[in-house]
Amino acid sequence: MQALIQRVAEASVRVQGRAIGAIGPGLLVLLCAERGDGEAQADQLLAKLLKLRIFSDAAGKMNLSLQDTGGGLLVVSQFTLAADTSGGNRPSFTRAAPPDEGRRLYEYFVARARAVHPEVATGEFAADMQVHLVNDGPVTIPLRIAPPG
Repeated sequence: MQALIQRVAEASVRVQGRAIGAIGPGLLVLLCAERGDGEAQADQLLAKLLKLRIFSDAAGKMNLSLQDTGGGLLVVSQFTLAADTSGGNRPSFTRAAPPDEGRRLYEYFVARARAVHPEVATGEFAADMQVHLVNDGPVTIPLRIAPPG
C-alpha cells in the first residue's frame, strides 16, 4: 500500500462542483492499494503517517506529528500511484488492487483513521475529483508499505 502525503495549510475535494471533504492545517493523503495488500499494510501505513514528525515545533524544526498537532487528515483514493511507466508512454496500472479490493481497503483505512484520529475527511472512491490544496512548506513525502514476500 502506498501514499503520497502532503503537509497542507488547507485542502478540499470536490465532486461535480460539490465540496465533499475539507480540512484546515494537516495532511492530504493520496492513497493507493496495490495487489497483495491487506489490512496489515493499511494499519502499518496509518500508524506511520500519524506519527511522522513533519510539523514544525516552536523552534521551527520538523519535530511534531499529526497526532501532536491535532491537524486534519484528508484521505483521497489515488490508484494512479501504482502507475508503471517503464514500457512506452501510456502508464499501466496492473499493480493497483482490483477496484472491489481497492475500495474495501480504502474504506478500511478511513474507518481505522476515524477510530484513532479526531478529524478525518475523505474524497469519493472512483469518482472524478478535483483536489485543492495549499501545500505547506512544501512538504511532500512518499510512503510505501509492501506486503510480505
